[in-house]
Amino acid sequence: MNPIVKTIQLGDGRTITLETGKLAKQADGSVVLRMGNTMMLAVVTAAKDAVPGTDFMPLQVEYKEKYSAYGRFPGGFLKREGRASDYEILTDRIVDRVLRPLFPDDFHAEVFVTINLYSTDGEDIPDALTGLAASAALAASTIPFNGPIAEVRVARVNGQFKINPTFKELAEADMDIMVGATIDNIMMVEGEMKEVSEKELLDAIKFAHETIKVMCQAQIEFAEAIGTTVKREYSHETNDEELRADVRAKLYDKVYAVAKSAQGKQERGEAFHAIKEEYKATFSEEELAEKGVLISKYYHDVEKEAMRRCILDEGKRLDGRKTTEIRPIWSEVDYIPGPHGSAVFTRGETQALATVTLGTKEDEKLVDDVLNYSKERFLLHYNFPPFATGEARPQRGVGRREIGHGNLAHRALKPMLPDKYPYVVRIVSDILESNGSSSMATVCAGTLALMDAGVQIKKPVSGIAMGLISENKGKNYAVLSDILGDEDHLGDMDFKVTGTRDGITATQMDIKVDGLSYEILENALAQAKQGREHILGKILETMSEPRADLKDHAPRIEVLIIPKEFIGAVIGPGGKIIQAMQEETGATIAIEEIDNTGRVEVSATSKKSIDAAMAKIKGIVTVPEVGEIYDGKVRSIMPYGAFVEILPGKDGLLHISEVDWKRLESVEEAGIQEGDMVQVKLIEIDPKTGKLKLSRKALLPRPERQ
Repeated sequence: MNPIVKTIQLGDGRTITLETGKLAKQADGSVVLRMGNTMMLAVVTAAKDAVPGTDFMPLQVEYKEKYSAYGRFPGGFLKREGRASDYEILTDRIVDRVLRPLFPDDFHAEVFVTINLYSTDGEDIPDALTGLAASAALAASTIPFNGPIAEVRVARVNGQFKINPTFKELAEADMDIMVGATIDNIMMVEGEMKEVSEKELLDAIKFAHETIKVMCQAQIEFAEAIGTTVKREYSHETNDEELRADVRAKLYDKVYAVAKSAQGKQERGEAFHAIKEEYKATFSEEELAEKGVLISKYYHDVEKEAMRRCILDEGKRLDGRKTTEIRPIWSEVDYIPGPHGSAVFTRGETQALATVTLGTKEDEKLVDDVLNYSKERFLLHYNFPPFATGEARPQRGVGRREIGHGNLAHRALKPMLPDKYPYVVRIVSDILESNGSSSMATVCAGTLALMDAGVQIKKPVSGIAMGLISENKGKNYAVLSDILGDEDHLGDMDFKVTGTRDGITATQMDIKVDGLSYEILENALAQAKQGREHILGKILETMSEPRADLKDHAPRIEVLIIPKEFIGAVIGPGGKIIQAMQEETGATIAIEEIDNTGRVEVSATSKKSIDAAMAKIKGIVTVPEVGEIYDGKVRSIMPYGAFVEILPGKDGLLHISEVDWKRLESVEEAGIQEGDMVQVKLIEIDPKTGKLKLSRKALLPRPERQ
């Protein structure tokens, strides 16, 4: 065993080590990455040959956090790691999106990247290291890859940028972005921020890239030390250049004419399909069996070239718009009566139906990840059924795409929720049509649905997806506002930006080509701002501000903060008191300890129920004061007096001598019966026993002496 180790200095005293040759040696490449007490193993394997007919990159990235890494047991009956959590899936996607464009275009062997977190101390955030670990494992292999790459997180804490901050530092940040890049080019950006400017975002990306360059250079030297700079030979494509030339010669002009015809998605798709089918009809069945796959491939290349040339040469997009033009927008709120808020947002051929449900503490989502055991009070779920694009197939659960798109919209809207909002909020976005960014439609529909629900959001949020068509390494390019699905598929960039009028709240960018300059990125951000503001204006035309109140059928919640020592009194032995209060009032009562106090949340659809429950709770937590007058209920009568409940759970003795100014033989003689309400004054609290002494006669006029 002769392990090879490479050390990377982060510049703030921390170091990252990459080690290969010790673990998982039968894989194509394996690397142990360590920073402090964070350790992960990244392993890559690739099939020797491609599956016949494969014309895409079959890459699969799996990130898994072991509960033992943090000294924890998994939850659930089986007590073992189960399916990937949303957090693990989002980490998979961050790595996948940077790696995928950098495999050779003609390399189609299945590649598996597996990253396991084996150790963490809860201080450093491991997802920021996964891209580096995966790329280092590829560098340690002979798998063809046009890297290396690295990813880092940038946070802005107290006005200063920080590379790969700790959990504690991130909690204080107003910007949290992940940046992935090669030594020369930015490939991916994703994150959330508190209304930052375009310049601030660009500065953060540049800051990240400087560290990424150091990490990439270290991997180059790492591969040289291992001896894996020469990659394996492969032959995954068989091409027919004569057929390729024939397809282009006979179909390009026809495809170009359709590309500039400004037809709708369905009509355009049918026209493109007819051109290809007409060409295929000139071949026999035997010839199509041999060349059909190649014809489709070469036709796709022609369609891509025609669309791109139409934009670059004539400034015409597939639907006839200018590069900066936004498609027609219409929206509507209060569309569905059942939810607590709803909205339809339609932009061109993309449509999102969003609903808002307001819940209580009982509706919180419990997050039980390795490094995150918490409760989430704002949920956003995104659904993309096949019918949204006219596909006739069943919907089989939620995929990684839905989780990723929903997370982006969640990050966009979360900063604008009211501070210390008592409600648990759930947005569900169902995409009913799609031709362009449905995640950005979700942000817009979500904003409207929140306002329709009466959620007093700080500011409305809009979002836009930007595209790019470039050639000659960005020397000739066009930035596209509000991209179509085909412009995303056939273009070079998908750049989503969300924000208020005052700044950006979230972003997600994927680059599919080398050579994205900061000039292009700056222009894209500026154009995105114009588009965002236009869309925001359309949203405000539909609804300019949140409703002043909740819908009638929405739950009402009031919050009461009580001293910690009264939590037990409100709950009672075995929950007896709180259960009785809920049964008597019809309200739901939840209580928890926060910051050494008790937070009581009372909810009901009736204000009468809430008021009744609040009165009972206040009665329990109110400290009786000598001299105060109370309306009490007679609980029991004794020969020497009556016990009166002046506050919930707090009884005092009304001695027979304090019932009236005249001498009584019994309490009943004064007309007082068990169950009666009687007004009394607290005249003494025994300092030793805490017993309460009450008086009724102190509230009665004193008779004159005879």
